[in-house]
Amino acid sequence: MTYHLKEMFYSLQGEGAQVGRPAIFCRFTGCNLWSGREVDRAQAKCRFCDTDFRGTNGINGGRYADVDALVQKICALWPNTAVRPYIICTGGEPLLQLDAALIAALRQRECEIAVETNGTLPAPAGLNWICVSPKAGAPLRQTSGDELKLVYPQYAALPEQFTGLAFRYFFLQPLADANCAAHTAQAIDYCKSHPQWRLSIQTHKLLDIP
Repeated sequence: MTYHLKEMFYSLQGEGAQVGRPAIFCRFTGCNLWSGREVDRAQAKCRFCDTDFRGTNGINGGRYADVDALVQKICALWPNTAVRPYIICTGGEPLLQLDAALIAALRQRECEIAVETNGTLPAPAGLNWICVSPKAGAPLRQTSGDELKLVYPQYAALPEQFTGLAFRYFFLQPLADANCAAHTAQAIDYCKSHPQWRLSIQTHKLLDIP
């Protein structure tokens, strides 16, 4: 398999339960809920995506046909050999490409592997952390994991629809549009009234880090 990566970089996790944790981000190209083209956004199942996942022209991006070469490139971004590399596979939708061969190669290098997925595809075995972000109107096939992070509000994807699923953490993340302040206030009120849920803020945007 040839893996298509938009970019790979070292930074801090900005959202959810692992916020502040150093990580290597591997952003795979492509998504099954939006083409990534602005002309298609209005017809997409996910219309609020704020990520550029088209092409392979980002930092360390490219097409990698050799899984070992890809893993060597990923691990070279980790600064401290005394600590296990923490790899976040994101996108787009990473589960369109992340497969058993790449997971096995990363685990052979003692990597801890996380995935951020829209949940429309089942996660493969061997992952250490699964974060699912459901989207209204899209099928949810990954119904268990470590954290469920719901962009809020989505009026066809209400928090009550997900409270019984098998996740350790439940997060509401305010929709980052022109009404973000109002959405944040709504999310705060909901979390205070429903303490199963926690507030997730995109701290990397506040701190202006990648």
